[in-house]
Amino acid sequence: MSESYKFNVTRTVLLTCLVFTSIIGAMLFFLCLMTAVGLGDAAALDHRQASSSSVPDYFQTTPEIYAGPTKTAEIAPFLAQTNSAPFGTASFAPNAPLETGYAIPGNTNNSNIFEMMGQLSSYFPNPVGFGVDEYHLPPNANITTANLLHRHGARYPTGDSSVSSFGSKVENITRDGTATWTGGLSFLNTWKYTLGAEILVARGRQELFDSGVLFYYNYGHLYNTSTKLISRTTTQDRMLKSAEYFMAGFFGLEWTQNVTLETIIEQSGFNNSLAGYYQCNNSNNYRSTGGNNASVVWENVYLANATTRFRALSGDYNWTVADSYNAQTLCPYETVAYGYSNWCNLFTYEEWQGFEYSIDLQFQGNDGFLSPTGRGVGIGYVEELYARLQGHLYNLAPGATNVNRTLDTMDATFPLNQSLYMDFSHDTNIYSILTAFGMTQFSDQLANDTITPNRNVTVSHITPFGARVVWEQITTPQPLKAQRPRSTNATISDFYDQGNVTHYIHMTIGQRTVPLGYSYPECGMRDDGWCEMSTYLNHLGGLLEQARYDYSCFGNYSTNGWLNVTDGVPATKRGLDLGLKPLGGGMGSGLEMKRSSDSGMYQI
Repeated sequence: MSESYKFNVTRTVLLTCLVFTSIIGAMLFFLCLMTAVGLGDAAALDHRQASSSSVPDYFQTTPEIYAGPTKTAEIAPFLAQTNSAPFGTASFAPNAPLETGYAIPGNTNNSNIFEMMGQLSSYFPNPVGFGVDEYHLPPNANITTANLLHRHGARYPTGDSSVSSFGSKVENITRDGTATWTGGLSFLNTWKYTLGAEILVARGRQELFDSGVLFYYNYGHLYNTSTKLISRTTTQDRMLKSAEYFMAGFFGLEWTQNVTLETIIEQSGFNNSLAGYYQCNNSNNYRSTGGNNASVVWENVYLANATTRFRALSGDYNWTVADSYNAQTLCPYETVAYGYSNWCNLFTYEEWQGFEYSIDLQFQGNDGFLSPTGRGVGIGYVEELYARLQGHLYNLAPGATNVNRTLDTMDATFPLNQSLYMDFSHDTNIYSILTAFGMTQFSDQLANDTITPNRNVTVSHITPFGARVVWEQITTPQPLKAQRPRSTNATISDFYDQGNVTHYIHMTIGQRTVPLGYSYPECGMRDDGWCEMSTYLNHLGGLLEQARYDYSCFGNYSTNGWLNVTDGVPATKRGLDLGLKPLGGGMGSGLEMKRSSDSGMYQI
C-alpha cells in the first residue's frame, strides 16, 4: 500500500469525523439554546401537563417555542370605574350557541321565554333593574375593592331528579305500549332521556369563561400583578370547574400563576358558607319545603289546560300535572345540553309565565323570607363579608354560623389584603345569603293560587345559571349628594357636599344596581342606590342576632302553613313539633328536588 493512498484514507476519515463533530456540536448548541429560551417560560408550565422533554416539539404548547411578541397593555381595563355609556342601549349583540327561536302560542310581544325559567335560565343581565338608574362614577371617585359571589354555570339535572325519573318512565311506557303518542307529542315515539348528571354543560363552561372576561374588563385594574389571589369555591365538580373557567376568562390559560383556588369540602358534616344548607338540618326537612308545597298548589292551577291537552295525545296513558311540570322543566335542561329541545313550544306563553312563578314560590318558601331557615343558611357568608369589610379575620365562636372556622381564622386561607375577592356558590345558597343580608326588597309574600303582580322576587333575575353578585367599595373625596346631577355641564360642587373623604358600598345583582336604601332605610333613598360604609357596617352588625342560626337550623318548631313565616326565621321562638308534613302528593309535583336545585339533596 503506497504512502499517498494511506494519506488520502487518513485525510478522508479525519474530514468525516470533523463533519460529524460539527453536526453534533451544532445540535448540542441548538439544544442548549432551546433550553435557555424555555427557562424564561418555566414558571408558566402547568404541573398538570407533561414536561417538554416527553413531548415532541411539534406537539408542545408549554413552554412556548417561537412565541413571537408577547407584550400586553400597560394598564388593565377598569370599565366599572371608567365606563360612561348608558346601560341597556345595544349596538351589538353577539351570537349565541343555543336555538331559542321558537314560535310560542300566545307570545304576542315576542318575549323571550328563556328568560322566564328561573334558576334554569341561561345567564342574562337583569333586563329591568331593581328600581334605580345606573350611574357612572362621579369625578375623582375610586373603586378600591370588588367582592364577587358567583353561581356556577348551566349544568345537567341531578342524577335522580324527577326529570330523570320522568324520562325513564316515558321510555318504559312507550316501549310497553301503555302510551301511544300523537300530535305534538309524537316525537316521544323515538325520544330517549340522554342527559348527564350534575356537571357543567358546554353552555355552562362558556357562561363562566365569558363572566371572567367581563369581570376582567370591569375590574382588571384592581388586580395587583405582584400578588397571587386566593379564590374560594367548593369541592363539587361543577363548582370547581366553574371557578377554573372563570379564572381562565379573567387571567388566561396561565391563571394558576395568578390565583390559588381554595376548595372547601361540600358534604354533610362539614361547615361551608358556600353550601350552608349542609350545616342547617331544618333546611333539609319538611320545615323548609313550604315553597315546594306552594308550588304544588300553583302547578295544579296553571298547568290544568296543558295536562288536558297532553292527556288527549297520550293514548291510554293518564298524563298528570306532575308529568306536565317535568316536561316543562326538560325544556331548559335539554336546551343548554343540546342546543334545542322539542319540549319548549308545547307550552303557551301564559304557561311559561306560570312556570316562572312556580320557581319564585319555591325559592321564596324554601330559601328566602318565607322560609324559617332562609337567614340561617346564608348568615355564614354575611359574617365573612362583614369581617372582610372591617379588615379582620372571622372571630365568632364555634357554632355561631356555618362557616369553616379553621379556614376563616387563618390569613393564608382568609386573606384581608386583596382588592379582588371571588367566591363561588349555589343558587339557593346565594338566595339565602341575600335573605340573611336582610334584603327586604325581596321579601314579597307570594300567593300560591295566582301570580302576585308587581313582585320584586323574580328568580331568573337574581340567580340564573352563572348569576353574580358584586359589592364594590368606593371612595369619594367628599360626601356624595343623594341626588345625582342630570346636567352634562355639572361641576364638582354639583356632585359633592362639603366634608371629608367618604366610603360607600355599591351592590349589583346581574349587572344591575340594588338600591340599598330600599332594604336599609338608614342608607337613605339615593339616586345611585349606594350606602355609606359606616351605615352599612352598622346594619350588618345586627344581622347575626336576627338570623337566630342555632334555633332556625336545629330547633324544634312548627311552621303552621304558607305565609306564616315572613322574615326568614321561625315565626315563634318556641314551638311544638306538630309533625307537619308536605301537602298531599308532595314532591311528586314534578319539582326537580325537595330541597335545592343545586345542592343535590333530597331529590325525588
